[in-house]
Amino acid sequence: MTDQRVFMFSEGNASMRELLGGKGADLAEMTRAGLPVPYGFTITTASCRDYYTHLGHIPLSLIEEIEAALANLEQKTGKIFGDPANPLFVAVRSGAVTSMPGMMDTILNLGMNDETSEGLATITGNRKYALECYARFIQMYGHVVMGIENNAFSKLLRQLNTAQGTEHIGQLEQTELVELIDKYKSLIHQRAKKPIPQNVREQLIDAVRAIFRSWSNPRAKVYRKVHKIPEDQGTAVSIQEMVFGNLDEYSGTGVLFTRNPSTGVHEILGEYLPSAQGEEVVMGIRTPFGISYLAQTMPAVYEELHEAASRLEAWYGDIQDIEFTIEQGKLYILQTRGARRTAQAAMKAAVDYAKEGIITKEEALLRIEPEHLNQLLHQSIEAQDADKVVATGLPASPGAVSGALVFDSETAEAWTSVGKRVILVRRETTPQDIHGVIAAEGLLTLRGGMTSHAAVVARGMGTPCVCGCEEMELREDAKELICGEYTFREGDLISLDGATGQVYAGEIKLKDPEISEELSLVLSWADEIKQMKVYANIDQPGDVKYARKWGAEGIGLCRTEHMFLSPSRLPLIQRVIVAGNAQERQEALYRLLPIQQSDFEQIFTEMDGLPVTIRLLDPPLHEFLPKLEVLEGRKEHLRMITMDGDTDELDKVERVISKVQELRETNPMLGWRGARLGIVFPEIYDMQIEAIFRAAANCIDRGISVVPEIMIPLVGHANELSTLRRLVDEVAEQVLRENLRHCPYRVGTMIEVPRAALTAAEIAKHADFFSFGTNDLTQMTLGYSRDDAERRFLSQYMEQKIVEANPFEVLDEEGVGELMKLALTRGRSWKPQLVAGLCGEHGGDRESIRFCHQIGLDYVSCSPYRVPFARIAAAQAQIRERNVSVPQFGSEVTSTA
Repeated sequence: MTDQRVFMFSEGNASMRELLGGKGADLAEMTRAGLPVPYGFTITTASCRDYYTHLGHIPLSLIEEIEAALANLEQKTGKIFGDPANPLFVAVRSGAVTSMPGMMDTILNLGMNDETSEGLATITGNRKYALECYARFIQMYGHVVMGIENNAFSKLLRQLNTAQGTEHIGQLEQTELVELIDKYKSLIHQRAKKPIPQNVREQLIDAVRAIFRSWSNPRAKVYRKVHKIPEDQGTAVSIQEMVFGNLDEYSGTGVLFTRNPSTGVHEILGEYLPSAQGEEVVMGIRTPFGISYLAQTMPAVYEELHEAASRLEAWYGDIQDIEFTIEQGKLYILQTRGARRTAQAAMKAAVDYAKEGIITKEEALLRIEPEHLNQLLHQSIEAQDADKVVATGLPASPGAVSGALVFDSETAEAWTSVGKRVILVRRETTPQDIHGVIAAEGLLTLRGGMTSHAAVVARGMGTPCVCGCEEMELREDAKELICGEYTFREGDLISLDGATGQVYAGEIKLKDPEISEELSLVLSWADEIKQMKVYANIDQPGDVKYARKWGAEGIGLCRTEHMFLSPSRLPLIQRVIVAGNAQERQEALYRLLPIQQSDFEQIFTEMDGLPVTIRLLDPPLHEFLPKLEVLEGRKEHLRMITMDGDTDELDKVERVISKVQELRETNPMLGWRGARLGIVFPEIYDMQIEAIFRAAANCIDRGISVVPEIMIPLVGHANELSTLRRLVDEVAEQVLRENLRHCPYRVGTMIEVPRAALTAAEIAKHADFFSFGTNDLTQMTLGYSRDDAERRFLSQYMEQKIVEANPFEVLDEEGVGELMKLALTRGRSWKPQLVAGLCGEHGGDRESIRFCHQIGLDYVSCSPYRVPFARIAAAQAQIRERNVSVPQFGSEVTSTA
């Protein structure tokens, strides 16, 4: 480990990513590749961690290294930092190990002061340009280093633009720019009680300190939490010579994708702004031209850019997102990184690269992010309704959504927290809006293009987004959005189609997604490679068609209790519960039998030949009954209106109240449920088992292959399973003998009680399969009630690093995982061919699936819509086990304008 904390770009390489951050490491690669990267140096991530360890102190030794690197930079550029006669200006930018676009801070034009700005005016012969650069620097420095909110500067600029009839800073004349600079300086002096330093070296060290500090700003913390980026990475700082896209008419800035980031089609897609600096495109401050504008105005530069883009895509073997600046007709590549793309684009690009022989199928699969596949499962508009279209912008991120209109991130977050679906509309988004973007179902901006902050972040998160809707008028003070004859107010319903860029008045009808050709091919590759099977969890027979649609190889958990909750069925199960004696209970069960049988016939028919695991009734009986307070209220109402001698209804309510009180438990989730219920009331399980095998017999008669698996829930003792297994075998034999049918079946249990894991060898004597119910196993192992933990303390636990992740979303390998390994080892020691799977919500999580593959489970089972995730994740686990060497894509290579 080196003690060196500052590296010239020419000294680094891609293997130093942990030390130099993504930008710094890849800037070295860019330099090695011979691309036109402005000279510069990188301060390491270790320096950032030291900054926090030493409570914001930058040691003299680091300052000395920065000074030495700065002298080297002066030598390379032939310019002097702070010299009015030949000034060097630099950009100071963050660069974490994991790309976090827009979440931390940047300062451009650093080195500007009253003297060097005049020197720049003299050298270039363009005083207006020099004043514009100075104003931009004052705003960025005042915000990033001195902590003054950007809105205060934007308001001053907006007032001046309004007075002069201009739209942006580049249109102001010298006189107005001098006025703007004076206003900016006054604002800073008023708010910060001191001016921006005229000493450029003081500016630089303060800027480095501010970039380190930005690692912990609120938006960066939110972004890391959402994307599961480690808090202890820290950020590197890149310091580079400035190149200026706003110098003259032969200068400009833009962003280019080597393939379409929305569709994956192999076409150059980009945007360009003449006479502008980079943040104007990236932040969506101005709506840019298409890249064809550059091809028309500067064809030679466009050809050079096209060639550089092709080289970079070949160098990285992935879609590149390239930022560039042109200064007086000379091209500079400012940044290239793996493009944030939709799942559709990622899928198509991966498939195309594999077909072209650039990568293998295994490498293509490793590029797919299973958690982002929900983009491909987005709903779309069922039928276009031109009469409802009120505006059309840029189709920045696909998917269709309807929601209530909100105008700020705080409202978006607040309304979402109480269950409302919202669409956030902004003039343009900034990184400060990240919490609102995360909360919103859809995003609409009036400015910005396909490469703006809103578009990039929305695509990465799979959020439908329409950008650059300039025909709309936003009245923020009145909280109104004007679209021609339409006026929308906060809370009004609108709809977005991120695939077409259309905005609709009111709610629109959506249709379910279809599997694309590319996704179908990738899933087939995954199925060829993976070892674990992927099953689905279902609650109703209707869920089975979705399970089959998404490629489930069986049903790993059929929760029969959910079949009783419809209005027509709930009274029947309630009669079972409130029955006064065994005969009444049997009569109620007799009415339920054909309903359950019909359910199972539908499931067996749809799953023809595939295993179907049916869990017998699991929850406490009181969950099927009305709440006691509701019943008490009904009782009081009946007392008030009941006539003398007509008390039948009142008597019924009192009997139900009595039964609810009788069934009430102190801790029902650890009480009378699952196997315990089946042992005390065997007639309930008897009915379900009979329904299963009568359904199986009927299906066999129709030529359908049936593979039933009966799961006994909440077993903690081998004797519980042996008792209920006898019941299953007896009923099965009776029904099958009566129907003269042969139907192989299996009986197993859920391992969801720690004692079951510890005594798995004994339990395996009576089980054909184990299914790890990790939802309850997590609750019982950690002693966390899921609902209470997630509501009360889990967020604080994750923030304080007491736990790394929510254990109900990502499997707790050290605790719950150890119990699973122990149970599997002990169970298979008695029965080597014991089938084992997982049917908790962890079955749709990539890291949990990797663990299940690692310990040797036969399958995972998840919700139908997560089956594609699980198929790909299971293949990725297999590929990684084979130690396939695959390059890391999506790295960020950054320079500065």
